[in-house]
Formats: sequence, C-alpha cells, structure tokens
Amino acid sequence: MMISLTPSSEEPEATGTTGVVYRPDKEKQKYPRSVFFIVGNEFCERFSYYGMRTILSLYLVDMLKYTEGDATLIYHAFTMLCYFFPLIGAIIADSYLGKFRTIFYLSIVYAAGNILVSAASSPLFGYDNQRSFSLFGLLLIAIGTGGIKPCVSAFGGDQFTLPQQAKQLAQFFSIFYFSINAGSLISTYITPIL
Repeated sequence: MMISLTPSSEEPEATGTTGVVYRPDKEKQKYPRSVFFIVGNEFCERFSYYGMRTILSLYLVDMLKYTEGDATLIYHAFTMLCYFFPLIGAIIADSYLGKFRTIFYLSIVYAAGNILVSAASSPLFGYDNQRSFSLFGLLLIAIGTGGIKPCVSAFGGDQFTLPQQAKQLAQFFSIFYFSINAGSLISTYITPIL
C-alpha cells in the first residue's frame, strides 16, 4: 500500500524504501543557508576533537610528566566522558533549552576548554597549574561535546521542509557525515605535524 504525501496530477512518482510516494512540487525550494554553517561547525569541532585526542597521550606524558599508566587512565576517562555527556546534553536539549541554545551554549564551553588546554601548555602557568588547568580544560571539552553530539544532526535536519526537501535532506546527511569523517581524518594526520 502506497501513501501519498502531496496531491499532484502529471508529475512522476518517486518511491523510497519506506513505500512513501513523493511527488515534487514544480517550484524547487532553496537549500537552507544555515546548513552550511552547521556542516562547517561540525567539521571544525571534529577536527579539533580528533586532533587534540591524537596528541593527548603525548602531551600528558611529555609535557605534563604523567606516567604512561596515568596518561592512559586520563585519556580513557576523557574519552568515556565525551561519550557519556551527550546523554545529559540530549536531556537538556529536549527538556530545557532546545537544540539551538544547547549547541550554542555548550559550544562556548567547548571552546573555553580548548583555550584552557592550549593556554595551560604555556610555562607561564607553572607545572602544578598546567596539570590542573589542562584537566579542567579536558572536562570542559567533554561537557561541550555533550551539547554538540546529540543535537547537531537533528538540528541540521530541522532546517528542511518535508516532503518538499526530502532529496536535499538526504544530501545534507551525506555531506554532514562526510564532513565529520573528513575533519577527523585530516586532523589525525595534520595535528601531529603541527
């Protein structure tokens, strides 16, 4: 059984895997400009995250003088928190702030964490302060990741009007996930060189 989403007379039918019949309108809607910012933001966020994660163990051992065991523990705790905080970020977005505000506010927290980790690498902070500020910066990055991961793909999908922009929505998700993987791949190779 086929479900028709829009009444139309002469236009060809296109069916998806769900069995839904889609008949495009004669007037094509423009691609939402906001999605370019969403894709760019996600590329930069993933570049930053994977680039920092690539050199984190070396930074902890060589610069902050943690033992390899402690550095491994910190690395895995940081990674675990980066995948735990999205659960809290999703609750905050769905119950309190909404997707946009959650992404916006926690992106600021994420940026503050990156700035703190970068600044803490300066010898001006002193050895003990370097360790404290770096760990606090990593915590801020993990919290910030919690606001971005669960919300940004759904927020990007919200920019499209369905069923008129179903094809553009599918294209967006292809570009979106390409940007995630491109950001992580490029940063993994470039960051150690820098």
